[in-house]
Amino acid sequence: MAQVLEFKLPDLGEGLTEAEIVRWLVEVGEVVTVDQPVVEVETAKAMVEVPCPYGGVVTARFGEEGTELPVGAPLLTVAVGSVEPVREQKASDEPVVGGTGSGSSGNVLVGYGTGAPAARRRRVRPAPVSAAASSPAVTTAPAPDVMEPRGPVAVISPLVRRLARQHGLDLREVAGTGRDGLILRTDVESAIRAADGERTAVADRAARTEPDAPVERIALRGVRGAVAEKLSRSRREIPDATCWVDADATELMAARAAMNAGGFAAGTKVSVLALLARICTAALARFPELNSTVDPEAREIVRLSGVHLGFAAQTERGLVVPVVRDAHTRNVESIGAEITRLTEAARDGKLTPAQLTGGTFTLNNYGVFGVDGSTPIINHPEAAMLGVGRIVPRPWVHEGELAVRQVVQLSLTFDHRVCDGGTAGGFLRYVADCVEQPAVLLRTL
Repeated sequence: MAQVLEFKLPDLGEGLTEAEIVRWLVEVGEVVTVDQPVVEVETAKAMVEVPCPYGGVVTARFGEEGTELPVGAPLLTVAVGSVEPVREQKASDEPVVGGTGSGSSGNVLVGYGTGAPAARRRRVRPAPVSAAASSPAVTTAPAPDVMEPRGPVAVISPLVRRLARQHGLDLREVAGTGRDGLILRTDVESAIRAADGERTAVADRAARTEPDAPVERIALRGVRGAVAEKLSRSRREIPDATCWVDADATELMAARAAMNAGGFAAGTKVSVLALLARICTAALARFPELNSTVDPEAREIVRLSGVHLGFAAQTERGLVVPVVRDAHTRNVESIGAEITRLTEAARDGKLTPAQLTGGTFTLNNYGVFGVDGSTPIINHPEAAMLGVGRIVPRPWVHEGELAVRQVVQLSLTFDHRVCDGGTAGGFLRYVADCVEQPAVLLRTL
């Protein structure tokens, strides 16, 4: 009589509750022997070949490759029936082990099979279920109660396999330091470090021997070195903060055009920078906290009586900050003329150390570079810097209606030790009000 037995996914040990089918090792209709591996599965611990405890013909498989099955779910079914040896059995051969009447090896599976010696391959001819009871019985030798283990099996963790795949490492070239030569994660990590070191060394050698490899070192000396040191010191010592606001500069641009058209200054055009500089001096008169410096040794804030206004100028030699002395005593025409004179001297490389030092507040017009905003670094040891972006047409709500206006972004970076956000915000708002309504300046002229 043929008997169809169901083989379920066994408990693979260590509390694992499921496994993924990686590869089927048998097909439906194929003859299998007792303890023959029939499927390769992957758990969170290892890749395992699962042996079947029955000998017979595979009649069904459950689950495609890549499917995850819980422990106890059916893996396949086997029809157990009569057995014919593949070759004639010799007297010196060992008896064929057929297990119990059900065709099972009778041992508990924990992922590596029962540990029995491999049974000799045989063909199984399942008899029809309706066959007569007088069908010849299968003559088998009883299975022993205890079987000798096949020997240690080094199963590499799937995590280790995955790590090796990610780094293109051939595990056949890795020497395992674990028990029985098992390849551990530390072995793979060591091999990866060695491979990375070799690749780096090869790249270094190639770079040294490549004739066209661009290599350039620029010394931080002169103006560039002085700027680098001042900016680095500012970041190290000053706890700065930045606030910004968009302002409608349409009226300011109109006032400038009117000044230049009306011959405000004979032979001299009024620049936007000069107007903004005059607005800054008026704002500093209202918020003197920002025209100060900090004495860290005495732990004091030093308020300064005069405004020596620095302005950022880009030259071929790098960024410089010339200083307009006593800017608080000058009008727009005087400030504009001094800015022009110092800018020409900067471009010619003729600025003196006195013209580059002693500033108390800096104005930075980065809008000339075509950018809208920035977070300026304070010109140490000053306490604040006003940044001005480009003035461009933008949609703007003017007098309750949407219009195209000339808009500019203003940003103020300040030393938070000399004032709080309220003071910084008040300064910036006053500057924005003067930009939007230049007539506000008439109160301080």
